[in-house]
Amino acid sequence: MPEQQNIEYKSAWHDDYLKWVCGFANAQGGTIFIGKDDDGKIVGVPDAKKLLEDIPNKVRDILGILVDVNLHKTDQGDYLEIVVEPYPNAISYKGQYHYRSGSTKQELKGVALDKFLLQKRGKHWDGVLIPHVSVSDLKQETFEFFKKQGAKSKRLDEISLNDTNEQLLENLKLKDGKYLKRAAILLFYTKPEKFVTGAYIKIGFFENDADLIFQDEVHGNLFEQIEKTLDLLFTKYIKAIISYENGINRVETYEYPKDAIREALLNAIAHKDYSGGVPIQISVYKDKIMIWNEGTLPEDWTIETLLDKHSSKPYNPDIANALFRSGYIESWGRGITKMISLCKEAGLPEPNFYYKTSGIWAVFQKDIFNEDHLQTLGLNNRQVKAVLYAKEKGKITNSEYQKINDCSRNTASNDLAELVVKEILKPSGQKGAGAFYTIK
Repeated sequence: MPEQQNIEYKSAWHDDYLKWVCGFANAQGGTIFIGKDDDGKIVGVPDAKKLLEDIPNKVRDILGILVDVNLHKTDQGDYLEIVVEPYPNAISYKGQYHYRSGSTKQELKGVALDKFLLQKRGKHWDGVLIPHVSVSDLKQETFEFFKKQGAKSKRLDEISLNDTNEQLLENLKLKDGKYLKRAAILLFYTKPEKFVTGAYIKIGFFENDADLIFQDEVHGNLFEQIEKTLDLLFTKYIKAIISYENGINRVETYEYPKDAIREALLNAIAHKDYSGGVPIQISVYKDKIMIWNEGTLPEDWTIETLLDKHSSKPYNPDIANALFRSGYIESWGRGITKMISLCKEAGLPEPNFYYKTSGIWAVFQKDIFNEDHLQTLGLNNRQVKAVLYAKEKGKITNSEYQKINDCSRNTASNDLAELVVKEILKPSGQKGAGAFYTIK
């Protein structure tokens, strides 16, 4: 069996391997075998009996924890099994903190160490207290906006609406004694970047991955960022298709459902790892929007967990609670389900979600098969009509093409062949009467 998250092989014992014991204790626990090579083959350890007594004592004296050490005798030689349990508190090796990740051991430093120690103390980054900032330093207009939104959503009662700013912060658990939490700074301070690097949003319009056409940055507290970003997206970056009901009433239909984009933005803000110093990034293309935030999923979660019904586990619970009280988000872990449902209702592809080590992507794809966009591709009117027909019916045959366009079979064949070359339609692969074309 190869080395993995919970298994490590060592051919001999060195006191330096106490770092590995430390790493297992700080992670999910595991077993270290002494007297096995990297492939798990027994090579034997000559001083097994002495180590059976020495190792537990060294672990206790240097790490301050207890481990089980078992001796195994075989024909190939003796080997030791060190069983390390996961510890709820942080364990250090001579002032260093090690952590088992996959089949490697890492020494935690800087931001990673801060996050680890907070986690072990049952705290979150947004709950850390900030000195030298008072309630009077926060933005009065944002408090008024928050109360207005809370009243509108009915998530603030009448008594809370009359609270002072200090009482409101205490009720939201954004204040502990005389100190404000980081969450309070991000939510209500005029310029949170003074305390939190990268606490803003970048938006860019791209021709392709290499060519940025124009861009904007959105600063201010989180409530201001939400409102400004949505306004920018739906006035500058996302087009509205204009139509008229009964020939009179003007109707604007956006390329993407506004509530779905809003939900993705709120998710990015509530779950962002603000300790990384990198802004939320929104990349807009002609056919898609990509929203990225630095952050990690809860332990043992995957994208599949997010797509299934799941509990709400915000990365920043204090920020998420304030957004909930203001009516911006729900607290049931339904954000992704809601985005998918809204896109389906709008006739768009389901959004895709990706999780990589640095963060999480939400990707929305535009329905490019609308009349305005198809005409920009150099299609003739017959081809535009045919693509819209295939979109509605699911497919189109040569004879159907002839019928809806009142054209010859030869014209239909040529037009359809061109749509295949342009990768708009794809043939079924069948020949003769059963042949048809679908949207690619």
